[in-house]
Amino acid sequence: MPTSEMLAKVGNHDDEEGNRPTVRVQTIDELHSLQRKRSAPSTPRGNSQPTTTLTLSDEERSKMQLESISASLASLTRGSGPKVVKGDPARRFEGSRVAHVPHHRHTAAPTIAVSDSALKFTHVLYNLSPAELYEQAIKYEKGSFLTSTGALATLSGAKTGRCPRDKRVVKDELTENELWWGKGSPNIEMDEHSFMVNRERAVDYLNSLDKVFVNDQFLNWDPENKIKVRIVSARAYHSLFMHNMCIRPTPEELENFGTPDFTIYNAGQFPCNRYTHYMTSSTSIDLNLARKEMVILGTQYAGEMKKGLFSVMHYLMPKRQILSLHSGCNMGKSGDVALFFGLSGTGKTTLSTDHNRYLIGDDEHCWSESGVSNIEGGCYAKCIDLSQENEPDIWNAIKFGTVLENVVFDDHFREVDYSDRSVTENTRAAYPIEYIPNVKLPCVGPHPKNVILLACDAFGVLPPVSKLSLSQTMYHFISGYTALVAGTEEGVKEPQATFSACFGAAFIMLHPTKYAAMLSEKMQNHGATGWLVNTGWSGGSYGCGSRLKLSYTRKIIDAIHSGSLLDAEYNKTEIFGLHIPSEVDGVPSEILDPENTWSDKQAYKETLLKLAKLFKKNFETFTNYHIGENNNLTEEILAAGPITDEA
Repeated sequence: MPTSEMLAKVGNHDDEEGNRPTVRVQTIDELHSLQRKRSAPSTPRGNSQPTTTLTLSDEERSKMQLESISASLASLTRGSGPKVVKGDPARRFEGSRVAHVPHHRHTAAPTIAVSDSALKFTHVLYNLSPAELYEQAIKYEKGSFLTSTGALATLSGAKTGRCPRDKRVVKDELTENELWWGKGSPNIEMDEHSFMVNRERAVDYLNSLDKVFVNDQFLNWDPENKIKVRIVSARAYHSLFMHNMCIRPTPEELENFGTPDFTIYNAGQFPCNRYTHYMTSSTSIDLNLARKEMVILGTQYAGEMKKGLFSVMHYLMPKRQILSLHSGCNMGKSGDVALFFGLSGTGKTTLSTDHNRYLIGDDEHCWSESGVSNIEGGCYAKCIDLSQENEPDIWNAIKFGTVLENVVFDDHFREVDYSDRSVTENTRAAYPIEYIPNVKLPCVGPHPKNVILLACDAFGVLPPVSKLSLSQTMYHFISGYTALVAGTEEGVKEPQATFSACFGAAFIMLHPTKYAAMLSEKMQNHGATGWLVNTGWSGGSYGCGSRLKLSYTRKIIDAIHSGSLLDAEYNKTEIFGLHIPSEVDGVPSEILDPENTWSDKQAYKETLLKLAKLFKKNFETFTNYHIGENNNLTEEILAAGPITDEA
């Protein structure tokens, strides 16, 4: 054994006592190899049972993983996947195994000319840990920095919000009669050929790189209905984002992951071909439900991946008689569950994150026969004007492992200025859900008792809270009225009144009344109460009135959770027929009726009537769709809308 002084002893004080053998190395590389232990990321699972493992060697499992990834990256015109090898290309090929598998396993490969791309390796950085992804981002991605709290600050490029006008869904024999198409629908069609052109462009771009990031993860905490997803991306930022937002597999689950149920190809740094049919810009986000694939070109905004997968769940879950919901969800210590519906900026994340209750999730859920389950493994919170006083749980979650998008920070101390809108209003934080101290793991709960519809009313005429009948709940659920908050989408500079079916029209795949019918049935079966809560303006419309205080809204939500509002006295409003309580503990009684807060009563009535007409006009889109036996449910929902004395 060498006795040179260059030998390094690696250990701790226990080694000196003889409890552990001394480890000896001869080079720095050997020392570093000991420092980097083999491991896999995991999410706490409570009392969940470990997955049964197959009797395969590590070498066989690694080969199967690489073959699966190679097949995912296969060009469908060249007949084979790329040569893939695990590890950072900066470390060359040490200890790596190469996989190069035919895409068409049961047919002879076509005769093709070999291109230079067939002679290169694509390095796969597979399910890296946050620490490894930090290193990749800071070293190789311009605009990535470590902030004072340990979060990774990064930039999403020219696109700082979603691009719904550039989202496409393949219309084929499978989807033509199943999906919601036409007026009001978010589903803009494309054909199979155009999708394949974009897929090929994305795959070619990803294969041209020295390295790609691959995440194999899950959606839906319900063990009976979880979905396996694979995300192939070019940026460490995107890989860390999805590591946080999806459900992280245990080492056992990762070893036996197998073939994914759905795959995302994120080539967002590369534009689509504007000459491709259906393309209207250099950006395209394409879903192919038959192929179970999604392609992203021309945008690096990470939210496209999150919401694209949400659209997929809006298609897959109802086929299993499970209601998919754009909602937050929390649970009281007594087991009472509340759902929070609302678009970005309405307070869904803020109000569902309550230190007095257990958080099940802040954005996406399923309601099955066994109860509710979170679709995701993380939270995606808006950061504009974030403060420790108003949102302590979100504030404290912004630490090591969290991704901060498009924020501005002090150059020396790296302290983030959450009020700075220099890059965008739509600054965001993506963090694992266990960063919230009162999270419920696993993220599942019993059937909800309260269904809370959040509306950011830019007109300032809706009450801060009103109790809804079942038909009113369906009417307002289908209407999805709110204000589109600045920065959530491109081109929106200030709040605008808008209607978004099911409080998430951009993501639903089926006709809104199908989701409404499922919600109605579940609320009836489990005795849930509907509430409409206005988190918008009071005392006037946007620009004249003022935003309702968050502290008042929290008091209202507390009263809903406690059940005290069920026993309150109610008064019925004109036109909308909403039932508003005469008092709520901790909230000034005069603001509960919005008319009291307007100095110009005539202006209030005119504005109220204007909003009612907008509701009725919007609902015309849905009146030709019949639901319920003998169309009874449709008639009940229509009767629950505002009365404007117009034919």
